[in-house]
Amino acid sequence: MSKTIRDINQKIKNKKARVVTADEMTRIVKEVGPESAAGKVDVVTTGTFGAMCSSGVWMNFGHSEPPIKISKCWLNDVQAYSGVAAVDAYIGAAQYSDILGEKYGGAHVIEDFVNRKPIVLRAESPGTDCYPGKAVETELTIYDLNQATMSNPRNACQKYAVATNSSSKTLHTYLGQLLPEFGNAAYSGAGELSPVMNDRFFQTIGIGTRIFLGGATGYITGSGTQNSPENEFATLMLQGDLKRMNSRFLKATTFHKYGPTLCIGIGVPIPILNAEIAESTGISDREIETSVLDYSVPSRDRPEIRKVSYAELKSGSIKINGREVKTNCLSSFSRAKAIAYILKQWIENGAFYLSEPVEHLSGKGTARPMREKSPSLV
Repeated sequence: MSKTIRDINQKIKNKKARVVTADEMTRIVKEVGPESAAGKVDVVTTGTFGAMCSSGVWMNFGHSEPPIKISKCWLNDVQAYSGVAAVDAYIGAAQYSDILGEKYGGAHVIEDFVNRKPIVLRAESPGTDCYPGKAVETELTIYDLNQATMSNPRNACQKYAVATNSSSKTLHTYLGQLLPEFGNAAYSGAGELSPVMNDRFFQTIGIGTRIFLGGATGYITGSGTQNSPENEFATLMLQGDLKRMNSRFLKATTFHKYGPTLCIGIGVPIPILNAEIAESTGISDREIETSVLDYSVPSRDRPEIRKVSYAELKSGSIKINGREVKTNCLSSFSRAKAIAYILKQWIENGAFYLSEPVEHLSGKGTARPMREKSPSLV
């Protein structure tokens, strides 16, 4: 049994495509097997919603009068990168406010833009003959931007390690607060709903794959940074039009003593072209394992305490050294399910077609540690 994306798109056009969410597909594959499931199902929709620091937005402000070649700029006192064209800038989700510190950052500016709130732009320049302006301060909304393109270097990580803390003091991390003496175990990711987990060999996901991003249509533009599929840490680089997104699936937050980050909703449709892909999308939380690491060790080579499945994590507690430890998840399962369901509805209603990737993503990646070497004296 084999199909093509063109075959499935014709079914979508005729509103005859059979679409199920990833958690539904898990049950179908278990009940009838991958071969039969491939004949019954055309598309599996996935979803995840969680904190993704490696995100941001490219903006074009338009030219001021007199024109200015921006060298430094701030949006609501959050610095954006402007070392590109005259009035282009990139604001990163994790950038702190110069005034409010970790309480407000790039993620909050992005959400405020999505919510159509006014933003104060302050910019500086040394001035040039063709761009004589040296300063500008103005208020603008997302409607005033020529372009607002979300461009995220690393999203939708295949899976994260579980963080816990054996020390006697509370730790503050990108997975939130870790209580002392194994007081909790924090994790992230949507498990069997997770996009990459459902196509971990990249048989359908690739450059140009059309996806759900922040409540709107987006695209995969390549492998994400630190992409390492061989270590089960595949990542995706994504892009979409911020002007079409909504704050139900794009939320700013701040982790105490870590900083601002952006929670983003992502959904990837997986076309069921054959039994092998059907089997991949039939993965369950019981089959997805990750490592429990002790974050009190100040090193990238933290010791692994044990392996644990997402089914155990979702149960609310896991065992560490013979004792029950409560788990807490930084992802929202309810929103992940909502994303998968919305994407399913879009496809069933003929409002969303699948796209052929122009190039499949590699199953290999590079995620080496930083090279640390004393600079040579000149």
